[in-house]
Amino acid sequence: MADINIVGVVAIVVFYLLILVVGLWAARRRKEGEEEAMLAGRSIGLFVGTFTMTATWVGGGYINGTAEVVYDTAQGLVWAQAPWGYALSLLIGGLAFAKIMRKKEYFTMLDPFQEKYGLRMGGLLYIPALLGEIFWSAAILAALGATISVVISLDRVPSVIASACIAIFYTLIGGLYSVAYTDVIQLICIFIGLWISIPFALTNSAVSDIADDSGKRWTGEWSTKFVGVWIDYALLLTFGGVPWQVYFQRVLSCKTARKAQGLSVTAAFGCILMAVPAVLIGAIGASTDWTKTDFYTPPSGNITNQTASVEFDKSLILPMVLQYLTPTAVSFVGLGAVSAAVMSSADSSILSASSMFSRNIYKLIFRQKASEKEVVWVMRFAIFGVGAAATAMALLVDSIYTLWALCSDLVYVILFPQLCCVVYLQGTNTYGSFMGYIVGLVLRIGGGEKSIGLPLFIEYPYYNKDDGQLFPFRTLAMIASFVTIVVVSYLLKFLFEREIIPLKLDFLHCFRKYELEKPEKEKNDGYPMVKRGRSGSSEL
Repeated sequence: MADINIVGVVAIVVFYLLILVVGLWAARRRKEGEEEAMLAGRSIGLFVGTFTMTATWVGGGYINGTAEVVYDTAQGLVWAQAPWGYALSLLIGGLAFAKIMRKKEYFTMLDPFQEKYGLRMGGLLYIPALLGEIFWSAAILAALGATISVVISLDRVPSVIASACIAIFYTLIGGLYSVAYTDVIQLICIFIGLWISIPFALTNSAVSDIADDSGKRWTGEWSTKFVGVWIDYALLLTFGGVPWQVYFQRVLSCKTARKAQGLSVTAAFGCILMAVPAVLIGAIGASTDWTKTDFYTPPSGNITNQTASVEFDKSLILPMVLQYLTPTAVSFVGLGAVSAAVMSSADSSILSASSMFSRNIYKLIFRQKASEKEVVWVMRFAIFGVGAAATAMALLVDSIYTLWALCSDLVYVILFPQLCCVVYLQGTNTYGSFMGYIVGLVLRIGGGEKSIGLPLFIEYPYYNKDDGQLFPFRTLAMIASFVTIVVVSYLLKFLFEREIIPLKLDFLHCFRKYELEKPEKEKNDGYPMVKRGRSGSSEL
């Protein structure tokens, strides 16, 4: 084990304390109540809102993952789709969903689903939303563990566990107030820390000219063989970046619907801006002769083992560049800032998943008479559970970028078509929602996922054992889910309204319950009562 880097330890401690102090200071603004804990009393303005929205996406997975994929010679800049993909998702979310959701004053993203499709259907939709937030938090914690392991030469397992405990602590205390204000500090830390580091890294004697990339060290090469995979991930990151509670929690916490829309658009530009230093660091890492750095240990024996001495996990490229290609004082700022920034991103996803559980699952399904104080305490216990699950996932998946992209899969395939339907298609109902859920889930799981050991049972077109699925099957699953929701919903709506299928067979009570609610006079006026009722909602 290498010697502990005292300067690195001090840097991390200082920035951890900075984040913690800001979080505790912000917590003093919080009052008692469900809305205060989850949505900061709907008091977030455009300035703080833009910072917290941008910082939520620009965390450890975003920065470390982008640097990793640019550094990886098998991928390169061509495959760094997440920065522009998530920027587009913020634009789409702002233009198409933010204003509508904020005007209706929902508490969580799941509220419109439970309002229209019923409480239990909303509970089913919580599953992919929860998994998405856990994967996202896991990517952030994995990135932080990687950074700390480089700085203090400590194994990743205790690093991830210790970091998760710190991130959870002030989330419990301050709720969204603490999360939002620490996000402001986070973004400033990333901006200053990375941009100060880049000039020193670029001018390091071990780094060749990154502009001369004739060997495609970091730009990567376009391959027509993988065009389907590239399109699949591009659409996944763009549209799969919309239906997240971590996004809508900020939208719903804004003072007005107009500000909710505005912060989404401005945060999109912030995401692109903050990706630039990550791309440069990946390019610098790919252009570095690591045998000329302090990281390199000359072989004591056979000289043929020389290259093995400079091999390291590609997910560590960002902390490696900061640690070995910049002066001590600069690495102090860079490593400390990135560590604190990554930590303060974890709280956002943990809080989001816990908010949905305490309100949409515990309160609305199991304890409808629960007091606000009880709901807040349930949310606090949920924070521990979500944090533990994210920590376990962070320790099981090797690649930060794989984990980061994977967290959008179920959200894209299942939740995006459901969100479009519940917001824009009033004729959809629980039958369509449930069938669309099943179709999307089966088609996605059928494609398998090698990175988490999920075997496939559907071989899509162009599949082969060496390259895996080359067809954009995630997008196919999403489209199939959307079509299923629409077709099943409107078909059954037509059949029940015309009473081709007797209303007594409406076992989910999507149409039948509105007939039962009609006054006796309306039931006997000669017209089909269901035509006058609002169709689509359910007791499921």
